[in-house]
Amino acid sequence: MSEMADPAVAVRFAPSPTGRLHIGNIRSALLNALYAKKASGTFMLRLDDTDVERSTEAFADGIREDLTWLGLTWERTAKQSDRFERYDAVAQDLKARGLLYACYETPEELDAKRKRQRLRGLPPVYDRSALDLTDADRAKLEGEGRKPHWRFKLDGSTVTWTDLVRGEVSIDTASISDPVLIRADGTYLYTLPSVIDDVDFAITHIIRGEDHVTNSGAQILVFRALGATEPAFGHHSLMTDASGEGLSKRLGSLSVAALREEGLEPLSILSLLARLGTSDPVEPRTSLEAIIEGFDLSRLSRAPARFDPAELTALNGKILHTMTYAEAEPRLAAKGIEASQALWDAVHENLSVLEDVAAFRALIDGPIEPAAAAEDADYLAEARTSLPEGEMTEETWGAWTGALKAATGRKGKALFMPLRLALTGRAHGPEMGKLLPLIGREAILTRLASAAGD
Repeated sequence: MSEMADPAVAVRFAPSPTGRLHIGNIRSALLNALYAKKASGTFMLRLDDTDVERSTEAFADGIREDLTWLGLTWERTAKQSDRFERYDAVAQDLKARGLLYACYETPEELDAKRKRQRLRGLPPVYDRSALDLTDADRAKLEGEGRKPHWRFKLDGSTVTWTDLVRGEVSIDTASISDPVLIRADGTYLYTLPSVIDDVDFAITHIIRGEDHVTNSGAQILVFRALGATEPAFGHHSLMTDASGEGLSKRLGSLSVAALREEGLEPLSILSLLARLGTSDPVEPRTSLEAIIEGFDLSRLSRAPARFDPAELTALNGKILHTMTYAEAEPRLAAKGIEASQALWDAVHENLSVLEDVAAFRALIDGPIEPAAAAEDADYLAEARTSLPEGEMTEETWGAWTGALKAATGRKGKALFMPLRLALTGRAHGPEMGKLLPLIGREAILTRLASAAGD
C-alpha cells in the first residue's frame, strides 16, 4: 500500500509509563510517526497508565523527553488515568448486554484447567463455565470472598482484515479464549481502554508489533460491540539481535537514555530503524524529512528485523562526517568541548560519536604518550632535523615526508607510521597534514625528541 497525503490519517503511540523507552518501543513509535507525517495526518502520544501502581509521572516525563530528543513530536496527547469514568460507563453497558460476564476462577484453577485440556490434546481455551453459574452460585462464591474478573464474550466468528504489512489475516475467534478485560481487583487490562480511546480519538490506523495479531482479532469484535468500525491494522515484525536472538535480555542497555548517554545521534537511530526489516539499504539521513520521504510501510518484510549495535555506531559516524561545524559548534559548547573550525575540519571524518572531539582536542594539546618503536629512533631524529622551517600548514606534511623519503629511502608504512605514532600515539586517526598545523612546530619537535629518546 502506498501512502498518499491524507489529513484524515490518525495514529497513536501508546506506551505504558512503567519504564523508559527502549529500541523496540522506538521502532514502533517511529513507524507510526512516519506513516502519519507522510500522509500529513496526526500522531498521538497516549500514555496507557491504567496500571496505577507501576505507572509514574517520572516515567511519563522520561517518555516525553526521549521522544522529543529523537524529534518524534506529537500533535495530540492523552492519559488513560484521566478517563476511568468513560471506561466504567462502557463496561457497564457491555455487562448489561451480556457481552462482559463475571468469572470467579482463581489463577491456580485456570492453570489447572489449561493443563487438563493440554493432556486431552485440546487447545487451552477458556471453557465459559462461568456462563452456567446461577445467581445463587455467584452469591455463594462472593460470600466466600471471591471477586469476579470480567471476560468479553467473543462471537466465535472468523475475523479477517487486510494488514498493512502482513496482507490478508484471518483469526478464528472460536479458537481463542474470551479475553479478560477487567481484573478481579477492578482494574482494567489493556484491551478495553485501548479500544475505547481508539474510537473516541478517531484513530484510523493501528501500527504495532506482530505479537498483537491474535489480540487484534479479539479487539476488532470489541470495536464492533461498541458500534464502531475498526481501524486499519499493520503488524510489523519484532526485532532480534545480530545473531537472530530476541532482544528481551538486552533492552536495558538499548534504552533511549542509554543510547543517548553513549553519544549516539537521534538521526542515526531513526535512519537505522526506518530501514530495518526492509530490503532497502541503510543510509545516513540528516533530517527527519529525508527519512519520511523514503518511507513506505508496505516495504516492511514479515521476517524478523535484525538490530546490530555495530551497524548503528557505523551509521552514527557517517552522519557526523557530513555535519558542518556550524551545526556541531553549539552542541560541542553545551558539552564543554573546546573546538574550532580547523579542529572540526581535521577530525570530523574520524568521529564515531560527537564526544570523540574531546579526545582529539586532548591529542592536539598534549601531552601524549609516544608509541614509536625503538628501532625508529634514528629515523625520528632525522625527521626532527628535516622538519620544514616556518609555520606549519597542510602542505608541510607532504614536503616533510617527501624529503625524508629522499634522504632515508623509506616509503609507505615505514615512512609514515613512525611519525604518526610519535606525534599522536595512535596508529590511526585524522590526516596528518591537517593535524600538523594544530599541533604546532614546537610541540612537533618536542614529541619527536621524546619519541627518539632525546
